[in-house]
Order: sequence, then structure tokens, then C-alpha cells
Amino acid sequence: MFHKKRYEQHMTFTELLKTGDFATKLSFLIMGAANLANRQFLKGILFLGAQLGFLYWLIRNGWHALSMLGTLGTKKQGLVFDQSLGIRVLQEGDNSMLLLLFGIAAALFCIMILLLYIINLKSARHIFELKQARKPVPTTKEDLKSLLNERFHATLMTIPLLGVLFFTVLPLLYMISIAFTNYDHNHLPPKNLFSWVGLKNFGNVITGDMASTFFPILAWTLTWAVVATVTCFFFGIILALLINTKGLKFKKVWRTIFILTMAVPQFVSLLIVRNLLNGAGPINALLMKWGLIDSAIPFLTDPTMAKLSIIFVNMWIGIPATMLVSTSIIQNLPEDQIEAARIDGANKWQIFRTITFPQILFIMTPSLIQQFIGNINNFNVIYLLTGGGPSNSNYYGAGSTDLLVTWLYNLTVNTMDYNLASVIGILIFILSAVFSLVAYTRTNSFKEA
Repeated sequence: MFHKKRYEQHMTFTELLKTGDFATKLSFLIMGAANLANRQFLKGILFLGAQLGFLYWLIRNGWHALSMLGTLGTKKQGLVFDQSLGIRVLQEGDNSMLLLLFGIAAALFCIMILLLYIINLKSARHIFELKQARKPVPTTKEDLKSLLNERFHATLMTIPLLGVLFFTVLPLLYMISIAFTNYDHNHLPPKNLFSWVGLKNFGNVITGDMASTFFPILAWTLTWAVVATVTCFFFGIILALLINTKGLKFKKVWRTIFILTMAVPQFVSLLIVRNLLNGAGPINALLMKWGLIDSAIPFLTDPTMAKLSIIFVNMWIGIPATMLVSTSIIQNLPEDQIEAARIDGANKWQIFRTITFPQILFIMTPSLIQQFIGNINNFNVIYLLTGGGPSNSNYYGAGSTDLLVTWLYNLTVNTMDYNLASVIGILIFILSAVFSLVAYTRTNSFKEA
């Protein structure tokens, strides 16, 4: 026996405007009219108060904020001659940065009011349909009770949603908007204005002057992310297999020794290693004292050596985490499959290749994707170990070991090219999002979910 789901059909807002009573039709012009007319005073006052507050804000500040969003300012700060004083005085100008921020906030506020207006119409429609069906209209007390019972989830989500809107969505839209302006070291507010330039910055990064810096750094970023992820994964598995080998004594001790690297904060380990690998550091000093080298090895000052050093140091930091996860998987492998393989004559390599490794890979593939994306944005290892150096005269605002994310940092803090930094941030997001979606949807973990 099949049961068909019945979905409640509501009349459209056009039908509501045509067939509704006077209070319902008035709700299209005055928010909360239907609620007030049907003794839902609290809800009606909230709707009406929101509308009046919005109109007051729109007349006083909102319209100016929205109108200035198109130009980002027209009045430039500078010295002008004051005839009454007979001297040149500083004239305050428009601040493009604040105008952009307030304009985006104003647009978001308008969207919020529009959504509230739609909720007002839905409330009016609900009241009208209840009256048409000769059902009682909920009182204010019943509405408040529902907010603490069946609609309690909506009550709890209100404040977090507002927080996400103003502390996540607003800064994100602001950052994206900067990518379409000429906000750089030549147009720093409040002294200077910046304006919209469309896709010019993207063209500059991909095909213009910045391309000679962007594509080499992109290539190194992807190479670093792949090598860092693969080395930590495979060596972590090997270490887990060695520690879990039958007959090995003091397994817990060996496991604890490697886990200690995770107990030390990462930035502490990186700063210590940076001092160890310094040209005048302990490692070079010992090697020279033992007569193994004549001059200091440029671990962090030669471009190739610096990249290799970063990869090896990252292995020291990242392998224990993979070892822990692999250990838990190995300890929970089906023993009957392994015993059956041994009875059939399979050696350790064949068991690892056909049973152990596929099981580990199946479980850890989503984690590997996450690690790859994390390595693309791995700011700490590069910044704390080499600072992006050694310097490279062929790059703009970047060193030989800089990743896209550290280059973005340099463009923001050092060169103050905020527009280019915003473009790099958007391109990093696109790269990470596309790879994550494509890679994850092709994994067996996703297909068997």
C-alpha cells in the first residue's frame, strides 16, 4: 500500500492581494496590518516598528550609503584656501574604504528588510487562510508559546544567523568587492580615493604584469601541497606498520615518542628548527667542527635547499598525525581476511597491497583531501621557517618559497596592494573549492555513502 504525501498548497501573493480582506491587502503597504487587525499585537508592532525604523534609516543614512556605493567617493582630501582665514586648510574628503563597507552593509540591511517583508506577507496569508477555513487565529500568547516549542529551533538560530551575516558574510563581501577596485598603495584612503575597475585586477594577475609572479608561485604551491600530503601519508603508514609489527617490544613507548612532536605547539617546533638550520646554527656548526663541510649549508637561504628543508620539516610535524590514524585502522583490520591471505600463500607485501593499504586509503581519502587543501593554505610552516625567503628579484612582493597565501599576506601588509591580495584570495578559494568538489565526489567513500 502506497501513501501519497500531501503538501499544503498556499495561494500566491497575487491571489492574496486580489481576494484578501482589507487588513490583508493593507499588509502589502503597511507591514503588520493584518496582525494588528487580528489582535496579534506583539507581532504586528514588531513588523510595523521594523518598517518605520527602516524608512527612517533609509531617509537619514541609507540612501546616501547606497548611492555612494556606485562611486566610492567623489570628494578628495586635500589643502584648500580658506578666504576667511587667509591660509590653506585641510579639507576632509570621502573615505572610499568606509563608503564601500557601509554601502555593502546597507545593501545587506535592505535584503534583511525584504525578507522580513515577505515574512509579513506570509503571516498575513496564514491569518487569512485560517479565517477562510473558520479556524481560530493564534493569539500573541500562543505565538510566543510556539517560539519556545515547535519553532524553538528558529528562535535559537536567530542570533547565530545575525552573527554570521555581519561577522562572516559582510567581511567576505567586502573582501570580494576590493578585488574589483584599484585599492592599492597608490590609492590609500582617506588621503586618496579608489574606484571600481571591473575585472582589470584579474587580468593583471592572470595575463598582465603579475602573471610572472602568480604562475611560478602557483606551481610551487601545488607542488608543495602534493609532496607535503603524499610524504606525510606514506611515511605515516610505514611508521604505523613498523610500530605495529608483531614481536616489536615497547610499542607504546615508541608510539609516545613520536606523538610528543604533536604535544609541542607547531610554531615552537618551527622556530626551533629555524634556529637549528640557520647558517650559524648548531647543525652547521657541528658539521664544520667535525670537518664534514667547509662552509655553512644554505638550508634556508638557497631557493632549492629552502624548499627541500620545508618539506622535510613538514614531514617531522605531519607524519605522527597520519601514524595515529593509520594505527587505529590497522588495529581494526579484519583478521580473518589477513589469515585467509596468509593461508593462500600471500606474503607481507601482497597483504599490504591488497588488504591493508586499500582499507587505509578508503578511510583516509576524505582526510587526504582536507590535508591537501590545508597545505595549499599552510601559512605557518612557510612564514615561521623561511618567511617566504630567500628573496627573488623576479617576483613582485614575494620570495622563492612563498605560497599563494603568504604572498597574499605580503601584498596586504608589506606592499599594501589590497586589490591584488583580494584577487589572490578569490583564486585560492576557487582552486580549493573546485578541487575539493571534484576529488571528493570521485572517492569510493562518497560513492558508497
